[in-house]
Amino acid sequence: MNGSYKLQAASCRTPAADPDGLVLRARRVRGVTLIEMIMVIVITGIVGAAVAVFIRRPVEGYVDAARRAQLSDIADTALRRMTRDVRTALPNSIRIDGSGRYLEYLQTRGGGRYRAEPKADGTGNVLDFAAADSSFDIIGQMPTMAATDSIVVYNLSATEASSNAYIGDNREGYASDDGTTITLDAAKLFPLVSPGKRFHIVQHPVTYHCDIGAGVLRRYWGYTIQAAQPTGTLPLDGSSALLASNVTDCSFTYATDGATGRTGVLALTLQIEQSGEKVRLFQQVHVSNAP
Repeated sequence: MNGSYKLQAASCRTPAADPDGLVLRARRVRGVTLIEMIMVIVITGIVGAAVAVFIRRPVEGYVDAARRAQLSDIADTALRRMTRDVRTALPNSIRIDGSGRYLEYLQTRGGGRYRAEPKADGTGNVLDFAAADSSFDIIGQMPTMAATDSIVVYNLSATEASSNAYIGDNREGYASDDGTTITLDAAKLFPLVSPGKRFHIVQHPVTYHCDIGAGVLRRYWGYTIQAAQPTGTLPLDGSSALLASNVTDCSFTYATDGATGRTGVLALTLQIEQSGEKVRLFQQVHVSNAP
């Protein structure tokens, strides 16, 4: 009996003598310690800082390049619009104020040729340059015209007192047509005969104003034609549109050949700046002034 008792006692002590197994299982299910978390955070910060050092310059370069491309696109679009517009200007109608910030011209819709001689049978409505005339035949297809258009014959200057469409001595409003004959608003004695027997159809004046104080380039159109170039507070009876913002500098210059004045060169400079990035574009436009 003593031997069996000892065996039983030994077996009874076996569960109590197994603490290592319980400790091992407890270690397997425990969480992360605070020290481990701090080490992970520190290592992650070091890795992040190292990565940021390497990718900072490429990212900044990309952002700067994208900004420069955007500024270049804005300036280029504005200059292209001005170039396209100037090509429709009435010959010898471009004028620029003394500051070089206001550019004005008379926009044409088209033109044609007037009848200068009667037909072989003596018929035909000839445009008279000896007395005031209110109608004349055209040679060729009748151009498209609107009620607000004007007829201009042989425009020679934007500043002189004669043959100047701004002053109006060679300009008269369009009234109607029947497909062959144009009727004017009133009888008009045009001062000079066009060597090419041409007339132009003027729609309205257009002004480009570079406002450095406001940092904008705006286009104004559809206002009343004025003898003196409008500056400062521009006419309010027309329309306007914003072409470019963040403008820090611009200039317009215009020069014609001294001999005949039949050709001119318009120089356009536009500078746009944003967030330390600056773009400056220069463009020249050849202008034909053959009236």
